[in-house]
Amino acid sequence: MKKIRILLADDHPVFREGVKKLLSEEPDLDVIGEADTGQEAVRLANELKPDVVLMDIMMPQLNGIEAARQIKAALPTTAILIISAYNYESYILDALRVGVAGFLHKGARSSELLKAIKTVLVGEPVLDPTIAYNMLSRAVSSDESSPKIRLEQLHNRELEVLKLAAKGMTNKEIAEELIISERTVQTHFANIFRKLDVGSRIEALLYAFKQGWLLLEDLP
Repeated sequence: MKKIRILLADDHPVFREGVKKLLSEEPDLDVIGEADTGQEAVRLANELKPDVVLMDIMMPQLNGIEAARQIKAALPTTAILIISAYNYESYILDALRVGVAGFLHKGARSSELLKAIKTVLVGEPVLDPTIAYNMLSRAVSSDESSPKIRLEQLHNRELEVLKLAAKGMTNKEIAEELIISERTVQTHFANIFRKLDVGSRIEALLYAFKQGWLLLEDLP
């Protein structure tokens, strides 16, 4: 069995040790390195070429978002999952814009972390459900103006895809629901991102909620 190779990057040794112990109990996961600074994370990532990097945001020398940007620039196929006690919306959006695959709060359950690692590995996004709900709820009530894009510019199927994404469905689940292929779902998302001028699923959902195309009852 090919193991998923993981790099841990967090400046708290106790947290790293706890995560490492959890992952070592999984037969298909292998922690191949640990970093306690952002610069060390970038160096080790380039040296070890992990499948997944688990990264904190607040790191010495180089913050986790900038470290993630540098890692993705050098290793575009490496998935980066942010695990942080800080869940400010600006941090999350910045992380998503540099190519981070997911964001979990440090209070997430062990089962959620294990599932998230395997989810980002296959290219699916991960966002802590509580964080996602709070961000999307604020988007509904926000008075911020944003460039208007007419709803007609989205095809009905693209809007269906957005609604299912708002429910937390993966690409595979969306494909099964709509009886289409996963590749077609990916194409729909690519078209949505291009039309809305966004770079991630959560940004597309935030935009859709602000425009009133989606409602809170569309959330899980």
